[in-house]
Amino acid sequence: MLMLMAMQSETVKFIRTSDFEARCLALLDEVGRTGETWVVTQDDRPVAELRPYRGARAASPFGLHPTLRIIGDVVAPLDDPWEAQA
Repeated sequence: MLMLMAMQSETVKFIRTSDFEARCLALLDEVGRTGETWVVTQDDRPVAELRPYRGARAASPFGLHPTLRIIGDVVAPLDDPWEAQA
């Protein structure tokens, strides 16, 4: 079964896991050629997404915003004792 859905001017195609298993290599070629995104479903629930590789993401510490800077020791104990409310 193949379902189509338009998202932000991008066509997303859906495919069941059993069909994906049979067509995996052909789908990889198609995604590379067309740039389309495929969502793999299992029991009508999305479980994976197959989309073109667009290059590595910019490295940032702890997955934070790339322009964020950590200044000082963020794991050292605090100088002033404090109590947390329960």
